[in-house]
Amino acid sequence: MDKFTTLTATAAYYPRANVDTDLIIRVERCVKVEKNALGRYAFEMARFLPDGKDNPDFPLNQPAFKKAQILVGGINFGCGSSREMAVWAIAGLGIRCVIAPSFGEIFFGNCFQNGLLPIILAQQTVEKLGAALAADPAHATVTVDLARQKVVAPSGEEIGFEIESLRKKALLEGLDEIGLTKLREPEIAAFQEKDRSRRPWVYV
Repeated sequence: MDKFTTLTATAAYYPRANVDTDLIIRVERCVKVEKNALGRYAFEMARFLPDGKDNPDFPLNQPAFKKAQILVGGINFGCGSSREMAVWAIAGLGIRCVIAPSFGEIFFGNCFQNGLLPIILAQQTVEKLGAALAADPAHATVTVDLARQKVVAPSGEEIGFEIESLRKKALLEGLDEIGLTKLREPEIAAFQEKDRSRRPWVYV
């Protein structure tokens, strides 16, 4: 998993509330498309018109935001089913961070397993940030500093955010849950050695 330390990139604002995993990636794509190709289908129902052409109203189709790596979203982003492919699809678009007032719980957890940083900020703060991005696309650059737990708006304003310490460590070091577990191998081995002498029948 790629490390996440500091990201300075274009940010796009997609204020729609209750963006669910069905909108992020259609269920049939989850079955027929390989993980590394899901990005081309992310948000396809919103990104494309019925004739297959780009929807000009979708922010990531607008020239200023085509290379955005930060997505500023609405309330309850990533709600719906538990499909991890929704995170894979967003990451496949090049998005490394999603900022929203709230997230679907399972989607939120899946982000950390795939190197994508979800940040929760107050709704008023998100709307203010999003409005600034939409008003001045030529200067829609945002910095996310995970070590300092700060989002730096285009205006230079610094906005603090909370993150659980173990998840922060995992992202900074590029570790998933298996990687975090391996960090404790000496402790695990010590426990097993003591347990083997206490309960040898378990290890037969």
